[in-house]
Amino acid sequence: MGQTVIPQLRMLRAGISLPFYERLGFSVDWQHQFEPGFPLFVQLTRAGQTIFLSEHRDDCAVGGAVYFVVPDVDECHRAFAANGIAIAEPPENTPWDTREMLVADPDGNRLRFATDATPANADDANKP
Repeated sequence: MGQTVIPQLRMLRAGISLPFYERLGFSVDWQHQFEPGFPLFVQLTRAGQTIFLSEHRDDCAVGGAVYFVVPDVDECHRAFAANGIAIAEPPENTPWDTREMLVADPDGNRLRFATDATPANADDANKP
């Protein structure tokens, strides 16, 4: 089964927010606007993970957070830094066996990227 929940974040200015997300590696799947000058609603996807961004003030509030599970958070860190993304918290290991980093978008939404710090075959190594 694919992704079953799509997080939605508020953006204040699409002209600033969308280029930021594109530098993170997201692609715009589609966008909707009732007519020119009206708020924009956008679907973006990066590596199979989809989010919505909305300029509609009643859809959600600025200051949301999304937790992305990725194959290699250190690779994300390198790619984001190379694209000029400011990293709020660089990758670090957590007490709950993940390696995580934090990025804030131009609107103050928090994007946490995480990788399981336990090797995939760790359970097998402990079996007799």
